[in-house]
Amino acid sequence: MFVHQKWVESRLDLHDDIFEEGDDHVILPPEFFDNLWQPDPYFLNSKISEIATLTHKFSSVTLYKNSTVRYACMMHAIIACQMEFQLYPMDIQICPIYIESFSYHNQKIRLKWADNGVTINPELKLLQYNLGQPLQLEETDGYMPEKYGNFSRLAVYFRFERQIGHHLIQTFAPSSLVVMLSWFSFWLGLDAIPGRVTLLVTCMLTLVTMFTGMRADIPPVAYVKVSHIASPSSAPRVSRGSNVLLYHQALDLWMAGCMLFVFSALGEFVVVKVLDVQYQYQVNKVPKVLPMRISAMEKGQCVGTVANWEGGTVNVRPRKPTQTPTTPGQVSLQGNGGPQPPLPPTKQPTRRQSILSVAWTDTDTGIEKIMWREIDKMSRVVFPGLFLVFVVLYWPILIFKTS
Repeated sequence: MFVHQKWVESRLDLHDDIFEEGDDHVILPPEFFDNLWQPDPYFLNSKISEIATLTHKFSSVTLYKNSTVRYACMMHAIIACQMEFQLYPMDIQICPIYIESFSYHNQKIRLKWADNGVTINPELKLLQYNLGQPLQLEETDGYMPEKYGNFSRLAVYFRFERQIGHHLIQTFAPSSLVVMLSWFSFWLGLDAIPGRVTLLVTCMLTLVTMFTGMRADIPPVAYVKVSHIASPSSAPRVSRGSNVLLYHQALDLWMAGCMLFVFSALGEFVVVKVLDVQYQYQVNKVPKVLPMRISAMEKGQCVGTVANWEGGTVNVRPRKPTQTPTTPGQVSLQGNGGPQPPLPPTKQPTRRQSILSVAWTDTDTGIEKIMWREIDKMSRVVFPGLFLVFVVLYWPILIFKTS
């Protein structure tokens, strides 16, 4: 930065012969600055600050006929900034620079911004941030408990808006594609168990690796609330939100949502596999009494039992022989030496329908429905729909909080 200071030194006795003809000022070497009274401003929140040097210090002193002293120098400084990452990677950082006199309180020195204040080189380009304009300038008087007095202070607030383009390409787009890739497992049948498991586990590991790499780019933070971090001198600063609102990092929330969708797809596979095992168990469970029943019916014999098929179980109930007269239009069955009453009309044997059944017959089409296949079909619509809702809620809320 180039720092320009100007003040009036009425104690100077300037002779006209030191000025060149037609000039109202004279430029002196930097060594002359040590022989003048000078203010002692310093950067309150700086870590390192020094005047740039190559072969000599880049500074100059200019004296005007009206006893005005102008001091200019080129400085390098590292300024501390309390950054907040709740909305990362769409965060906005407000970084102040505080300038204050070290020795003279406000009754001796009053610091003021010049007319042009702080100007930024238009050719300055930052890799991750856009520097917001205009800058906010303040002139305040703050009490310094370390120096037991009120000191005049200048403050300039820089607004750094993080560029989201890099994170859209490197973070949000790849993670969204990985989540969409996990949905392909719903189209793979259970005969492709190794491929389905490999696909889902690979998607989960990819997200974990991606998340770990991104966390290395920012400092490890664990926020509980958004709070105003006070400067070393408790100077006023730009307000950025209530101190009671609870937030998680926006990037953490996005990655947690993506991993939750992939983990849910893996859990869905476990559910449908368990349902398929139960379905195969019921299909392969054939009761031994049914072949005997079918053989007897083919031979025209009467069996004194009634077998009812209910969901894979056979209930056998003995029927006592009774003698009843037959009437026209009725069929009597003779068995065990006596007539038998006509069998009451019974419904066709069907599987019991319940929400816990692994398979059922559609009453409209008569087609057998298998639960695990229906769950896969439903997941093909439910998972993309829920992810779309997540995206629609995530971005407007994040943009609203940022603005």
